[in-house]
Amino acid sequence: MSYPYRVLFLCTGNSARSIMAEAILNHRGHGRFLAYSAGSHPSGKPRPEALRQIESSGMSTEGLRSKSWDEFAEPGAPKLDFVFTVCDNAANEQCPYWPGQPTTAHWGIADPAGVKGTPEEIARAFNDAFVVLDRRIGLFLSLPLATLDAMAIKREIDAIGRA
Repeated sequence: MSYPYRVLFLCTGNSARSIMAEAILNHRGHGRFLAYSAGSHPSGKPRPEALRQIESSGMSTEGLRSKSWDEFAEPGAPKLDFVFTVCDNAANEQCPYWPGQPTTAHWGIADPAGVKGTPEEIARAFNDAFVVLDRRIGLFLSLPLATLDAMAIKREIDAIGRA
């Protein structure tokens, strides 16, 4: 693996959790990482609550869109170093073949898009998901990837998903 590391975050609808993870890693990765997101059944557009959460955290929403994971399995797609599922549905679905055999892990996050309630309760659910993603991505960024072997990296990123 070499800089920049390419990371794909997967979720079923690619409208909230995976979109927020993409924005967080691109913001915090400082050029060491290129993050992408996709879904097995993309909703077609990011949730406005997710975009508001990203913007309120001082991060850019430019270029964020809901897209199919098929884009990343096509010829000419970016070579991926890591693929993280961030929702239970994506973890249990059959994933397409990823050229180059990237390191994979499941970082399940409660779905804020499924929360019903007051606007404040919904905003809190999006904030909670964002905070968990931000913490896990911070842990991921602290790993000395260049000095770890593939098995150690896998062990560490699996542990982050349980944090």
